[in-house]
Amino acid sequence: MSYGFLDVAITPSVRAVQAEMGGDRFWANFKGHREFDRFTEGEAAFIAERDSFYIASVSENDWPYVQHRGGARGFLKVIDDRTLAFADYRGNRQYISTGNFAANDRACLFLMDYPRRARLKIYAHVETLALDADPALTELVTDVAYKAKLERIFRLRLKAFDWNCQQHITPRFTEQEIATAIQPLRERLARLESENAALRSRLEIPGEN
Repeated sequence: MSYGFLDVAITPSVRAVQAEMGGDRFWANFKGHREFDRFTEGEAAFIAERDSFYIASVSENDWPYVQHRGGARGFLKVIDDRTLAFADYRGNRQYISTGNFAANDRACLFLMDYPRRARLKIYAHVETLALDADPALTELVTDVAYKAKLERIFRLRLKAFDWNCQQHITPRFTEQEIATAIQPLRERLARLESENAALRSRLEIPGEN
């Protein structure tokens, strides 16, 4: 049966380790059809909520490189059910990922939702585009409020994706998520302080400190 992500990930050496650890029987007996080669509304919604992801590339000397990418929520755009894109702004000017993709267009992305302990992993082919190569795409992915120099656009063609289980994902929360969660407590505290002040004023005896 097809299992798109593992069809890419599993090599003879991986199969050898699976056999050594007794995991080969589990995947050999897999009953199902999971090509996962097109994003559904579920994946699109998940991607739209992310404000960061990790992307891995491979250099010409076969060393992997993992880079963290961050931005405003939804900066990684779902163009269609097999295409992603994002704007590449100037950073430390090492250009390691960009150089790697020029030699090998294969990439793997990890998108994390720490509060809900969810992880989406994606295999894709990366295309580097000049800003004037596709003006409509450039406009779509550009964040005019982001004060950094836009250098290029990355367009990603989906190969396969998969979801991981929640095991071993430690919940973490952003400042905004924490602020949103405790806002009702802040409002209740403000009401109680106001009520307390009103009660104190009623108990005060005129002319006494």
